[in-house]
Amino acid sequence: MKAFPVSVEEIALIKAELITEYPEQMNYLSNEYIASVASKPYSKAPEQRRPIEYTTSKLLDLLAWREESGATEVFELLEVSKMPPGEEGVDPVMYEKAQNLCTTLNGNSIYVHGMDKQGRPIIWLRTERKPWMINNIQAEVNLHILLSDVAIKMMPEGVTDFVVIADTSSVPPPSPSFLVETLKGLVRGYPDRLHSLHSAPLGRVLHTVMSLLMPLMPGALAPKLKLVQEKAEMTTLLADILLNGEADIPTFFGGPANHEVYYPATGIGKDVHVEKLGNGFLMFDFDGMMSRQAVAVAAFEAAREEKKEGGGD
Repeated sequence: MKAFPVSVEEIALIKAELITEYPEQMNYLSNEYIASVASKPYSKAPEQRRPIEYTTSKLLDLLAWREESGATEVFELLEVSKMPPGEEGVDPVMYEKAQNLCTTLNGNSIYVHGMDKQGRPIIWLRTERKPWMINNIQAEVNLHILLSDVAIKMMPEGVTDFVVIADTSSVPPPSPSFLVETLKGLVRGYPDRLHSLHSAPLGRVLHTVMSLLMPLMPGALAPKLKLVQEKAEMTTLLADILLNGEADIPTFFGGPANHEVYYPATGIGKDVHVEKLGNGFLMFDFDGMMSRQAVAVAAFEAAREEKKEGGGD
């Protein structure tokens, strides 16, 4: 997609309006991301850049959605989930929300691990680990908000979007309410954050899911979805996508990288530091995920800097 130039002065104008309405959320929006949103072609006139007023409105809507959806409290919920039941001073309603989020996290159905060749974080989605029936839609939505925000938090400098890779070997029956809430969150809460989504294999249930979602999608979103028929084809594609090529392909796509030591189908991974899980219900290796991603980001940025000093592109 073509990107138009955006001046420092234009970014400052946008930020001035955003900070007036949502001062406490401004750390969530980097200058690079604001510039990325502003630089895109305008949907009503693709030969032109988005007007500043349009970009400002889009970002104001993003911040409004974060407050309305509860996205601003998901990291707090995670910390509460590490506390033992009955902890003094913890709001019971907050604790129940934290328990529900924790239950969805413990399924290890979604996590951030590694990057693509441009440094974009990878969100891995394992649909066979999703519940057959979603009993708590808000908790499942909170799970996806949390992991999307983790990907954003762990981006190398200058990177503004992420990649989703889904193993759709077994897809539960679609929950229309959950699908609509997820799509609404992606469009309102994460504009221009999804670089691409790659999924395999393509089965009947996934066809049904897409038939429900496609009529609701903005025109710019649909081309980012890459549905691959067979897993073998995905294995070849991943070698070109993932930062370290074939070495980063997980075992469930025919590669050597074993994600199960951190994110098993049940229980706690064998390489997880149990003492960091707290005294609550959390079994998902959240702190380990953040630490591993931080190491990967530091290595990527160091390699990029070394290449730049050596005269590389």
